[in-house]
Amino acid sequence: MLNQKLQLNTSKLAIVGYGVLIGFLTGIVVSLFRLSIEKVLAYFQTLYLAVGRGELFSLGLIILLNAGCLIVVAWLLKQNPHISGSGIPQVEGVLTGEITDNWWATLWRKFTAGILAIGSGLMLGREGPSIQLGAAIGQGVAKYRHLSHNKPKSLIASGAAAGLSAAFNAPLAGVMFVLEEIYHSISPFVWVGAVTGATVSDFVSTVMFGQTPVLAVGNLTVFPVKLYGLLLVFGLMLGLFGYLYQRVLLASLSLYDKLPLPKYFYGVIPFILVLPVGLLWPHILGGGNGLILSLNNTPTSIKLLLGLLAVRFVFSMVSYGSGLPGGIFLPILTLGALSGTLIGNVFV
Repeated sequence: MLNQKLQLNTSKLAIVGYGVLIGFLTGIVVSLFRLSIEKVLAYFQTLYLAVGRGELFSLGLIILLNAGCLIVVAWLLKQNPHISGSGIPQVEGVLTGEITDNWWATLWRKFTAGILAIGSGLMLGREGPSIQLGAAIGQGVAKYRHLSHNKPKSLIASGAAAGLSAAFNAPLAGVMFVLEEIYHSISPFVWVGAVTGATVSDFVSTVMFGQTPVLAVGNLTVFPVKLYGLLLVFGLMLGLFGYLYQRVLLASLSLYDKLPLPKYFYGVIPFILVLPVGLLWPHILGGGNGLILSLNNTPTSIKLLLGLLAVRFVFSMVSYGSGLPGGIFLPILTLGALSGTLIGNVFV
């Protein structure tokens, strides 16, 4: 009995050690992923603004860069189709044994393709790719250490939690997401590894980006109790909007499957359509965290909010439905923020 307890404690201690290593590596990789996306997106937005000032050379440069991004991303998708989309279903497939993938090939291809797709202004999120990047690192550590049985799954789950933690500086969200969405069960080994990995990863990203939260909305005023009935109306409207979003998103996937193009080249559609959107509204490109923060300080009319909501709704379908490397969570948060601002203005 004593030997069994000692072995169990040693195993937990090993999981903590692996969690620290995976969290540190994931924190570095995902932080570089975040930073690269921000820099590339800012450069594209600068070019779009330059076109607005009449600099036609910038327009030609945007077209060339978009074409280059499309070619590189299409080639990477052709080499490894498992880097498409958010990457979360692929992580679940690895955990269940349905997908056998080379962790290093997934890591560098997802990293590169994600930066090019999201950074070029497509309305995709970094959270899904960050989870897949972290899971690939966990898988790589397990393979390097030649671990067997269920330990590799624990390290993959730890990497996934660390990836989401670094993407948003949200360690608790990373842990809960893995337990609810990725692993679908509570295990002490998974729990300890996920908490350790997410905490260390959050520390690394905090060192690189500071302690300000990604979606720092500031101090919120107290909502009057007498207006709580409006929250019920607000929740009902958002629920119906979410249902509509889900139905249209699934329909967009079916529409893409009918195109006479290879799957890895579906990205040609959003890469073309992003040009007019960028020329008209360069500040709304990308995942949308910048747009969410601007809503609190920039006065907007109901007509403008409707226009932004419609554009983001349609183009997020176009972007995600194409299967390009990128998530859907941050674009959904942006739609929720726009909807809240719009409904709030209507209530006022």
